[in-house]
Amino acid sequence: MPLARPLRHLIRDALAVLTVGCFLFPLLWWGLTSIKPAHAIFELDAVNWTDFTPSLANYRVTLLGEGPGLFASRRAILDSLIVAVGAAAVSLLAALPAAFAFSNFGFAGRRALFLWVLFQRVLPPIAILVPLVLIYSAAGLRDSRTGVILAHGAANLAFAVLLLKSFLDEVPREVGEAAALDGASPLQRFLRIDLPLTRGGIAATAVLCFIFSWTEFLMALFLTNVNVRLLPVQLSLVVTQTWGFTAALSMASLLPAFIFVLLVQRHLVRGLTMGLGRS
Repeated sequence: MPLARPLRHLIRDALAVLTVGCFLFPLLWWGLTSIKPAHAIFELDAVNWTDFTPSLANYRVTLLGEGPGLFASRRAILDSLIVAVGAAAVSLLAALPAAFAFSNFGFAGRRALFLWVLFQRVLPPIAILVPLVLIYSAAGLRDSRTGVILAHGAANLAFAVLLLKSFLDEVPREVGEAAALDGASPLQRFLRIDLPLTRGGIAATAVLCFIFSWTEFLMALFLTNVNVRLLPVQLSLVVTQTWGFTAALSMASLLPAFIFVLLVQRHLVRGLTMGLGRS
């Protein structure tokens, strides 16, 4: 006998809450750890949930520099912010014209080129890391913000092209054809029709490129040294016995990505579930 509809809805909601709770519990625990004093973190007898006085000392050390210089992370936050914004801008500037061409024009080798772009998305960064480090060292780009911005922008380019194409595929072809009949050039169609109609998708793509650069570790580790220090690398340095500092810096680093995702979540869900559109 099939379950009654209210019972099915109750089970579905309970499973949804349980799933969300499984994902949120580590963040809750990390946030709780970030406001605990050291003695409450390292209690051996039992897990200390509430028997402590909350303190922002861990945040003051990591974000304001009120403590050992190893744990001060203001410079890492600034460097990561500049690199992530720059990488997102580079990815968008290069990906928008490419996505527009894939979505609106037929040309020789279009499908092969599109599949090549798709292949770049599955290529692991470690496969190109050694030659990239050698090239950067010879070009003087290693340990510079510009170098990391270019590397992250290139790494995110294929993803940006694929996602932007899916948004541009939603623009009705009739609109572009009508504009062409009125004498609009491809550039005018791109600037006056496609960009305004897909600005939400462009914002969502920019946010994802920002997050990928903000959290990327491997390139940040090998392309930076002294002059530039990014948050993922900084986090790897403070993960010792100082779990309070690590938790505080981790929670602070999650905040920008969390805010940006909330702002464009509707476009993110739509873009990531549309597939490849017209290929």
